Parts: sequence; C-alpha cells; structure tokens
Amino acid sequence: MMPKQTTDVDRLVGIRITALRKARGLSQTALGNAVGVTFQQVQKYEKGQNRVGAGRLREIARLLEVPVSAFFEDDSQTEGPQEDVFGFLSAHGAIELLRAYAAIEDDQVRRDVLSIVRAAARLSQARDGAAADGEAAAS
Repeated sequence: MMPKQTTDVDRLVGIRITALRKARGLSQTALGNAVGVTFQQVQKYEKGQNRVGAGRLREIARLLEVPVSAFFEDDSQTEGPQEDVFGFLSAHGAIELLRAYAAIEDDQVRRDVLSIVRAAARLSQARDGAAADGEAAAS
C-alpha cells in the first residue's frame, strides 16, 4: 500500500490557514498550542506537507473564527476571472500592510496611502517591463 500523498487541496488549506492565522495575529506556536500540536506540525500543515484532519481543521476554524468552508475554494463563483484573496494575503508583508491601513482613521489619509501604493505598483510594473524589454533586446 502506498503512503497517502498531499494534494493541491492540502496546499490550498495550508495557505489559507497561514493567511487567517496571521490576520488574527497568532504565531504558529500559539495556534499549535491551542489545537494540541507543535509549531512544527502547524508549519507542515501550512506548507501542505501534512494533511489536516477534519476534527483538527474544525478546531482551527473555531479558533480563527471562520467557517471550515473558508479553507476551501468556492466553486459556486467560477464565473469570470477571480482574484484569490488568500493568494494576496500570502504575499510577504500583506497582512502587516492591511493592519496598518486599517489603523488609519482619517479617510483622506487612507485615500492618500492607497494612491501612494498604487503609484508604487505602477512604477514597479513599468520598471519590470523595461527590464524585460532590455533583456529581449539583448537576446
């Protein structure tokens, strides 16, 4: 009998556990202690190296205050291109950026910050495009 292999669903669940854990400000150690596993086991769950059992996933969902369905794709909304929020949240610094943005109480300051971030994104894309054009011309 072959050992069970992890799947794309296991990796998806892991990515979402990571994003939701970080959004709650919990460390891997704190989450592990709360559900009765080591932080190393939480790391394995989050990397999709180990499957999360149904009971443990239910407990993680309870601690993170989300329904168990939050860890899975929503197949009912497959119309048109969908941006996966969890993919965004897994980007380095995304959770910290969102926390800082949410802490800004002044609406005008929020709009200004959003404008700055959008401008930085456009500059980055333009720089990346120019670098790609330069590499193509050198080939």
